[in-house]
Amino acid sequence: MRRRTLVLGGAVAVLAAERGYTIPVVDLAGDAKRRVIVDREPGQYLGHPTTVLLEDGRTMVCVYPKGHGKGPIQMKRSRDAGRTWSERLPTPENWATSQETPTIHRVVDKQGVRRLILFSGLHPIRLSVSNDDGATWSPLTPIGTFGGIVAMSSVVRLRNGDYMAVFHDDGRFFDAKPTGVRAFVVYKTISRDGGLTWSAPSIVARHDEAHLCEPGVVRSPDGKQLAMLLRENSRKFNSFVTFSNDEGATWTAPRELPAALTGDRHVGVYAPDGRLFITFRDTTRESETKGDWVAWVGKYDDIVRGREGQYRVRLMKNYKGADCAYPGVELLPDGTIVTTTYGHWTEGEQPYIVSVRLKLQEINP
Repeated sequence: MRRRTLVLGGAVAVLAAERGYTIPVVDLAGDAKRRVIVDREPGQYLGHPTTVLLEDGRTMVCVYPKGHGKGPIQMKRSRDAGRTWSERLPTPENWATSQETPTIHRVVDKQGVRRLILFSGLHPIRLSVSNDDGATWSPLTPIGTFGGIVAMSSVVRLRNGDYMAVFHDDGRFFDAKPTGVRAFVVYKTISRDGGLTWSAPSIVARHDEAHLCEPGVVRSPDGKQLAMLLRENSRKFNSFVTFSNDEGATWTAPRELPAALTGDRHVGVYAPDGRLFITFRDTTRESETKGDWVAWVGKYDDIVRGREGQYRVRLMKNYKGADCAYPGVELLPDGTIVTTTYGHWTEGEQPYIVSVRLKLQEINP
C-alpha cells in the first residue's frame, strides 16, 4: 500500500490508499503528553469505562468494571476536568455483582431535578441512581423483567423531556430463560420521570444478515433528526446507521456506513466548530489501525450522505487483538475533547484506563 505522511507538530497524518477508506489518519499514538492514566493496577484487568461531565465543566465521574465487562464496578472522580483523578471511591455493596459493562448518564427530569443514573446489563438490566452527583447511590435494582447487553450504550433526551435509552441483545439474555444466540436486535426503552422508571422495550433495528448491536446515538445540528450508529458483529459488513425524524418513534431501514466509520461502540460529541468527533474501536476490514482506539472527524451531513468524512485519528495503539476502546467522550468549555477508555496500552500487561485530550484545531491535517 502506497502512503504519504504529513507531520503536524508531533502528530502524524498518514494518507492511506483506497483500501477501506481514503481519508487521512492523524496518528497521536506516540504523543504521551496528551494522556492521563485514570486507573492502573498491576496484574488486574481494568476495562470498559464510561464518563459523565457535570454542569460546572470541571467535575467528571468515571465508572468501569474490575474485569472484562463482568466485575465489581469501580468509580473515580476528577475535579479538574480529567487532569487528575481521585482514588477509587465507595460504591454500593451490590455493585460488586455487576455482570456486564456499566454505563453512566446525566438526566434531568421535567421539574429540573438532576440525577446520575448507572446501568448494568445482562438479565435483568439493573439501575442505580444518585441524587447528589455521585456522592451516594442506590443499590442496583431491576428496571423490568428484560435483559440486554451493554445497557444502556446510549441515552438521549427527547424534545418532550422524556429519555430514550437503547441497547441490544442477541437472544441470550432478553428473557429470563437463557437461550442460544438467535438474532441481534436493537431495542429502546423510554423514561418519562427523569430516569427513575423505564418502559417495556420495543424494537428499533434488526437486519436479516448483519449482526447489529451497541447503538450510539447522535442528534443532528438542527435538533430535528437522530442518527444511530451500530456495530456490525458478524464482521461481514461495515458498521450501519439508521435515522429517526420523529424522536425515535420510527426508524429508517439500517444501511451500511463508509468504512471510515466502521468500528465498535460509537460515542460522539460536537466540537465548537460544529464538526463531529466520534470515537470507537477500529474494526474496519482493511485498516492500518485495525484493533486500535480511533476517532472519526467529519460533519453530520457526511453521515447522512454516506461520505467518508474529513479524517481519522489513532488515539492509542492497542497491543492485544482488538481488546480496547469502549470510550467515554466529553467536551470541556474551552473546546478540549477528553476521551477515556481501556486497552492493552503496554505490551505484555493487563489493560488499564487512559484519557486523551485534544482540540481539533491542534490536529487538523
